[in-house]
Amino acid sequence: MQAPFEAPSWQHGQTTMGTHRVTVHVAAPPDKVFRLWTDLDRLKEWVGGVTKVTDVTGPIDQPGTRYTVWFGRMPSGTEVLEADPPRFLRTRFRSRVLGGETKATFEPEAEGTRITQEFRTEGWIAGIAGRIFSMGSYRGSFRGELNTFARLAETEARTAAGKTEAAFLDFPGSDPTVE
Repeated sequence: MQAPFEAPSWQHGQTTMGTHRVTVHVAAPPDKVFRLWTDLDRLKEWVGGVTKVTDVTGPIDQPGTRYTVWFGRMPSGTEVLEADPPRFLRTRFRSRVLGGETKATFEPEAEGTRITQEFRTEGWIAGIAGRIFSMGSYRGSFRGELNTFARLAETEARTAAGKTEAAFLDFPGSDPTVE
């Protein structure tokens, strides 16, 4: 088994077991979507099975930052390989079950953000697990998690917009009923 932060074997000439791509539209601006995506304290709200994140070595939007995502008692070492906030994040991950890379792009689209997430699994077991996680939209699947994230980000955006409107209405002289 490779150490949590070793380069995947496909970088050394072996073939990746699978590439899985999911896309969703989020009715929220890219900067807010990216900020939520990189908030490791909130990861367990949308990634199935996550119980905690530990050993964070730096800012999540900086290449070289490492952290451990825990799925119960199973750790998954993760390293940020590339980041271009609020447009792009690429990480490498490795656990006993699943290993490879993920790329997430955040593109402005129709009053919101289009997120495209690509998983590249490596190895036989990871390839089988990746295939299972790529099928359907159940909780814990790649699409299910992305859909959960989209709902969370949209709720956050609506809440923030409501607070901004409420703050405006509380400002003296800002009564919209007075002309």
